[in-house]
Order: sequence, then C-alpha cells, then structure tokens
Amino acid sequence: MSGRLWPVRSHGLLDSGTRALLALLCLACFAAAAHGQERRDREPNSVYAERRARLAAQADGPIILWGFTGREEVSQTYIFGQEENFYYLTGHNEEGAGLVILPRTKNSEPANAPREILFLPPKNPEKEKWNGVRMSPADPGIEARTGFAAVKSFESDFRVAVENLAKTFPNFYTILPYQKELGGYPHEKAVVEWLQIAAPQAKLKDVRVQIGAMRQIKSPGEIAFLKEAIDLSLDSHLEAMKLMRPGLYEYQVAAKMVEVHAWGGSEAEGYAPIVGAGPNSTALHYDRLSRKIEEGDIVVLDVGAQFAGYSADITRTIPASGRFTSRQREIYEIVLGAQNAALAALKPGMDFCSKGDKSVQKIAYNYINSHGKDLHGKSLGSYFIHGLGHHIGLNVHDPGDHCVPFQPGMIITIEPGIYIPEENLGVRIEDDALITESGYKLLSERLPRDPAEIEKIMGAAAKQRIKEVKKGDD
Repeated sequence: MSGRLWPVRSHGLLDSGTRALLALLCLACFAAAAHGQERRDREPNSVYAERRARLAAQADGPIILWGFTGREEVSQTYIFGQEENFYYLTGHNEEGAGLVILPRTKNSEPANAPREILFLPPKNPEKEKWNGVRMSPADPGIEARTGFAAVKSFESDFRVAVENLAKTFPNFYTILPYQKELGGYPHEKAVVEWLQIAAPQAKLKDVRVQIGAMRQIKSPGEIAFLKEAIDLSLDSHLEAMKLMRPGLYEYQVAAKMVEVHAWGGSEAEGYAPIVGAGPNSTALHYDRLSRKIEEGDIVVLDVGAQFAGYSADITRTIPASGRFTSRQREIYEIVLGAQNAALAALKPGMDFCSKGDKSVQKIAYNYINSHGKDLHGKSLGSYFIHGLGHHIGLNVHDPGDHCVPFQPGMIITIEPGIYIPEENLGVRIEDDALITESGYKLLSERLPRDPAEIEKIMGAAAKQRIKEVKKGDD
C-alpha cells in the first residue's frame, strides 16, 4: 500500500488482511487528501467521530481544544505535525484549527444544535501561493471532507462560540499544562490562558487522562499503520546489519536507515535516530552520531520509522566487525534472556509496574540481576537503568501509566538493556508487541534477535562486498 520501492525479500508482517485494511483506509481518505496538506494516509472520518462521541460521554461540559498553530518552531527544517490529541480526535493535520465538543444532549437543549464544531482558518490565497492549499470553512463539501456537520471560521467564530457556551456551562474541559517530558508546554499553557480570558467564570478541568486512556487501545486502522511503520523499521535495521563495518561513521548508518524509511513511504522518523558505537552505546538517547565506528565496537541501533503519524520503536545491538567478542556476547545473551523471560509472561493483566506480582519489569530486572557480573563482581541489575517498555502510537512514548494492566489492543515495547560505561559496552534489544486476548503478537518478529543469526547476516554481507570489490578489479 505504501508503494515501497526498497528491495526486500519478505514482508511476512503485513498479512493480506492488513494490506486490505490499509487499502481501504487509503481509499476512504483519498478525497480529503486531494486538497490541503493532510497526511498521506488517515483513518475514515467515522473513526474520529466515534472517538469524539466516546469522549463527550465522559464530560459534563464543553471540551475545547486547539491544534498547533504552525508557529511552534522557527527552524527552516520544521515540517508541521498536528498536536497528537487533537489529531486523534479529528484526523486534521493543518495548522490553526480549533475544536468544540459538547456533552451529551440535555433535555433543555435543542436537538438539532451541532454537538461538535471544527474551526478552521479562513481562506488565504496569498499565503497559499507560498505554503500550498489549506482547507477552509468556505470550501465546497468541507463538512463531508472533515467529518464535521459544522465547520466555522476560527478567526471570527471561535471566541464567540466559547463566550456563549460559558453562559450555559460552568465547567470547560481542555488539556491542562504540566511540567513533564513531552508535556506539550507551552502550547497547553497558551490555550488555558486564552480560555481564562475568553471565559473567566468557567472552571477548567483536565481531559488529558480520558483521551490518554482511549489512545492506549488501538483501533484496527491504528494497528495497520503501526504495522507498516514497524515493517519499514525492520527493513532499515536489516539494511544496517548488512552495511555495518568499521570505518563508517554513525551518521552514515543512520542516513541509510532513514533512506530506507523514506523510500518505503515513511513521512518522517518516529524520533531522532540513535546510532551509538563503542562508548556511545551506553548513552540511552545519544543523537550526535559523530563517531567513526572502530574495530571491536558494539553498536546500538535505536531507529524507528513513522507512518501516517504512527511511530515504531525498534532497537538492535550489533558488532561493528561482524562478530561479537566473548564479553559482548555474554552481555547480549543476558539482555536477550531477560527479554525472552518478559515476553513469556506477557499477556492481559500484566503491567510495567515495579511492584506487585504482575510486573514484567520485575521479571526482566530479576533475570539481569541474577545473571552475570561486572568487572568487579557486582550483579548487573544496577546497569539496567530504564523501564522495560512503553506504549507506542501517535507518539513514540504514547500515553500509558506503567501500573495500568495490559489490555488487548495495546501496542507496547519490550526493551531490556545493560549499560556498562567502564567497558564501553551497552546492549539494548527492543521489540514492539500487540497485546491479544490470550497473550501477545510480536510485530517485529521478522528482525533477528539471536546473535548467531545476526552474525550470519553480517558475514554474508561482508562476503558479498568482497566479491563486488574483486569483480570491480577484474
């Protein structure tokens, strides 16, 4: 469906049912994508409408949200991407939009009043000469294209609508700002400050938790998009295994992986690529990519594609020279053993919590802590310095509390790691898993984890390079 041009031999991950669903999703949004700057693929309007209805049922007042303005960054490399919660509820990926969702109808309210309104910027032909066509409230058929019965002007109608609602409803719901990583600050702060001016008498309540809970359970369309992102990521990791050798720079490996993603239909990376060789393998989010890869290095490859806004998260650790040293292999096999132990217990009802008897985090930690030692005879548990996993979706770290039990439809990572700076030795193995009714499905299964299989792939590629050099010399 993505029009992948990169040559690969097998795509067992995407079965015929998934490909058919992706084709239907593409057809369903084709008319809307023919104009404006929407994503290449999105779910049908009915899916977003159903989400809004579910959210409205959980509120006793209007839900008021802003999309991003398009002015969040000044960099010339900035490409607009919608605020994730706004996109989850609307499927709209253009700047300057607003959303009002009213709670379920009360007997005193007119039955024919619009229950939800999308607000868009007015048409601006001069701006479109520079930035391309954008949707506007005046476009013919805009209601059918967006899936909203009412589409109005953000510029002239949004504040009036909010002021009028404040006369009827004492409570407004929006996403309140919070001071945490990836918290959306200062966008959320700007929205709250605006609401406090437009409707000073309204009590603002946070709707973040309700939206986050919905986002944890993926729809069939979301699962299809994530499978495609994962599949592209597996292609790039296989290419990196074949490419890897001493003398390359970290950024060259990352560039090849990004190229594979782009040729396969990825819009962007799910996150900044991490290619850490030698000492850089021990830095979790290393992104400078400036080191020349040396003989004997271990290399952590944490690189994931984005597809239709949904991000994969895949990590493999491979030997630069094509074969693990005995110490590297020892640590690698401990990490792999911890991952396998966690996967063996993965099913609905388990969690990432660090306490209780349902924790896959504890299972992985206990395995690492009871296998192997550092150079001073100390157990390795203290070198496992991060959580075992997280949810993925519209964000590579999608909403999901670590102590909430897994449910069918969640897609999570399982990523144990050991990082020993004294030895310039870091190992992480990360896979993406769909929680099913009875257990899980490993969506990244096609990418080898076994060290012998990784060495076999790298060895075959090295032999092929030698053949090509000899052929060139003849």
